[in-house]
Amino acid sequence: MSFDKQELKKLLDGRELKSTEDLQELLRDLTKEVIEAIYDGELTHHLGYDKHAQNVEKNNYRNGYGKKKVKSNFGEIELSPPRDRKGTFSPELIKKRQKDISGIEAKVISMYARGMSTRDIQDHIHDIYGYNLSSSAVSTITDKVIEKAKSWQARPLKSVYPIVFMDGIVTKLKVDGVVKNVTVYIVLGIDLTGHKSCLGLYVSDTESSKYWLSVMNELKNRGVEDIFIFAVDNLSGISEAINSAFPKAEIQKCIVHQIRNSLKYVPWKERKEVANDLKKIYTAATAQEGEKQLDNFEDKWGDKYYHICKSWRDNWPELSAFYKYPPVIRKLIYTTNPIESFHRTVRKGIKTKNYFPTEDALLKLFYLLIQNVEKKWTQRIRNWGEIYSNLAIYFEERMEKYV
Repeated sequence: MSFDKQELKKLLDGRELKSTEDLQELLRDLTKEVIEAIYDGELTHHLGYDKHAQNVEKNNYRNGYGKKKVKSNFGEIELSPPRDRKGTFSPELIKKRQKDISGIEAKVISMYARGMSTRDIQDHIHDIYGYNLSSSAVSTITDKVIEKAKSWQARPLKSVYPIVFMDGIVTKLKVDGVVKNVTVYIVLGIDLTGHKSCLGLYVSDTESSKYWLSVMNELKNRGVEDIFIFAVDNLSGISEAINSAFPKAEIQKCIVHQIRNSLKYVPWKERKEVANDLKKIYTAATAQEGEKQLDNFEDKWGDKYYHICKSWRDNWPELSAFYKYPPVIRKLIYTTNPIESFHRTVRKGIKTKNYFPTEDALLKLFYLLIQNVEKKWTQRIRNWGEIYSNLAIYFEERMEKYV
């Protein structure tokens, strides 16, 4: 549909446009005229004869106009939708019970997905559109996301993911009337094409092998048959669960988390020296050299920081898994950095939330944040061609099944 310039000039005759408010009023009037013209066209099609033409069959006919107010980008518009005698006319452009033609619902969800608080959304909508949205209206609009989020959480997954990262982010959730800390665990997978995707999110206030086994089994129930390498934090019970559900998978515990935990109780004056000595362990060329550097660390610091040495010894098989791979894979798996960068985006999105009133409220915001992040994941992992070639050698028989 387009306007003839002469017709547009006629519409402007007699109008003094001196402000944006005047322009808004003009656009509101034009929108009303266009919609009502379309209404008449839809009713003509429904009845089968033109307006003012004789209705030969007389089985149904026009029956005046109703009244309806809708919200638009130009403010509130009062429309006069036509009616038919039998009440069978149902407009297509603007449905019978539709009260909003501005796309405000999509805008509210978009703002919510960027971490804006309910009050900020209300103020923003009022400033731009002049609408007073109640907090309950914002909740009602965003609640429509919940079903999509639950469907997303249960969607089928691919058969194989060469590398999967798992890590958690702590937030506050109201449970049985009490606000408590919970951890939202994110599972991020890299598929055979080198593309990242979030496989699921899981909320828990405890860590146990039983809990993690339920997560692993959910992934399997959604179609995952094999995972080559898990890159995870040192979560309680995670290794036992992985070994039970995916017995062929290799586990690489995050070096960065291990260092953070190691330095937690080291006085500031010694922290740099201890960190440098730990660096010699994980930058070693081979597992043998790394273990030798761990021996050196223990000789130097064992008496003073026994807990650090014990932690590295206890977790050494899963801290040293990356040594067997070339640098291009080592760099990818020895930390959970791919998921850490994702967490930084999520934290920005939830910083306005003192706590989540329900798990559904938590789920819908995290889901929307994930969707926003994944829109940017259009490129393959850097150096994926080289990574893939090496994985094809290390996991030849298993990969052949899925290629």
